[in-house]
Amino acid sequence: MGSNTVHLVAVDARPGGRPTPMSDWKTSLKLVEQLDKDGNIHPKGVKKLVSAVGEAKELADKLDCNELIAFATSAVRSAPNSEKVIGEVEKQTGVRLQVLSGEEEARLTFHAVRRWYGWSAGRITNLDIGGGSLELSTGTDEAPDLAFSLDLGAGRLTHNWFDTDPPGKKKVNMLRDYIDAELADATAQLRDRGPAGLAVGTSKTFRTLARLTGAAPSSEGPFVKRSLTAPGLRQLIAFISRMTAADRADLEGVSSDRSHQIVAGALVAEASMRALGLEHLEICPWALREGVILSRIDKGLG
Repeated sequence: MGSNTVHLVAVDARPGGRPTPMSDWKTSLKLVEQLDKDGNIHPKGVKKLVSAVGEAKELADKLDCNELIAFATSAVRSAPNSEKVIGEVEKQTGVRLQVLSGEEEARLTFHAVRRWYGWSAGRITNLDIGGGSLELSTGTDEAPDLAFSLDLGAGRLTHNWFDTDPPGKKKVNMLRDYIDAELADATAQLRDRGPAGLAVGTSKTFRTLARLTGAAPSSEGPFVKRSLTAPGLRQLIAFISRMTAADRADLEGVSSDRSHQIVAGALVAEASMRALGLEHLEICPWALREGVILSRIDKGLG
């Protein structure tokens, strides 16, 4: 359960096996937009969450899933009323959401990236932009040396900063400065660990940005090499920041559910790459969900 969607992936999990989805279902939630001024999830958002989790549970039952791993990320994690929300979801659906910490989210995503690229990649530095948060990690093993989570998600920033469509140039520049300041400490520590043998971007936001700068469409499958460059990203920001969300939704690779937040996502991506001195990112098809599945498999299946 992310800040943008509730996503159910059913896999035939087995030791040594690749976690290929047998069924893949998701519904738009935009929970990060259902927060009140204090950051609490609004009753309307709780109702939507209960409905979506209930629907996912019904589908899992129909698929005869032996085990349901239900986890939530930034929007629930950072909400002051998260315990109340989790209790209501469990009361209505019977599903107990496990809330991942930001560091856990970064570590599990890194784990999936390491498995995808293998040991030959050397030091990997990974960036993941969600709806509510940004995860940064680096390491030479299966677990990262350092892992950070910052409240710099594309949906959160759009909700908090942009009040016009398209966003005003002044607001875009103010948001740039804010992102740079929020990144400074974490990125300095990451850079101190040394250069990455491979720099990677995960998440729907990075896949969309790569597609908008010329990467292959998702229809060509997960094994096609995709990448994102800093110059291409800078050119893209200059283009899409002047467009309305409706016009951005007409671009190939941009969904209507995310067109409003792709500018903020692009600003976070550009600032992160610049702060880390990265000119190029490989786009990995595996991310947090695969990290959770792989971690579960590693612990042994009953």
